[in-house]
Amino acid sequence: MEKKIVLKKYLLILLFVIVTLLIIGYFLFQLSKFRTFQFFGGLTARINTNQKVVALTFDDAPTQKVQEVLTILKEKQVRATFYEIGKGINQYPEVAKAIVAAKMEVGNHSYSHERIVLKSLSFIDTEIQKTNELIRGSGYMGEITFRPPNGKKLIGLPWYLQQHSIKTIMWDVEPDTYSAGDSDAIVKYTLDHVQSGSIILLHPLCDKKCAADREALPKIIDTLRLKGYMFVTVSELLKY
Repeated sequence: MEKKIVLKKYLLILLFVIVTLLIIGYFLFQLSKFRTFQFFGGLTARINTNQKVVALTFDDAPTQKVQEVLTILKEKQVRATFYEIGKGINQYPEVAKAIVAAKMEVGNHSYSHERIVLKSLSFIDTEIQKTNELIRGSGYMGEITFRPPNGKKLIGLPWYLQQHSIKTIMWDVEPDTYSAGDSDAIVKYTLDHVQSGSIILLHPLCDKKCAADREALPKIIDTLRLKGYMFVTVSELLKY
């Protein structure tokens, strides 16, 4: 009888530990996705300003679709910020140079685009520094900010970025999450949620899946301009 009581007690303790670990794990997972908080250093998802300025940002450059996007930006006389993946620069070095030649801003989006959560500091260092070297090799001379792959960060990555004085850039408007595949819905979502100082995240650089973003881009630019917005790069926005 006593053995059964002891066994039951240990099972309850084990169950409590498992449930507690699951709760902590879920909390940390959710925390890793927060756009406006990280454990170390600051991050920017939007600038608090009364000036009607916004920053267009594009993830996952360079790709074969970059030139199409650069043509739109040139026609509209808009500068944007391209967050580049290191292995993409290796694959499309001339495209990376074209982004710089078009006077666009370039940010670091890691080398492999793996989620940088629960990774070693040596892994983080390689992901960031290797990509920074490739960005510099493409001719870019400005400040290089960092955007976490899939927006995920927890402890190691923010600590590393703080130690190296690298700014973390998130976003506050992401129409793809709610309107993917429909250009009119992407435009509407952007217009409904944009504010002064917003950082808009679009994905117009991949192939067929991103066609709606490319179609929406000139509409977003034209409509926001009619509403009095001015387009700036991330580093320009930070000055506000």
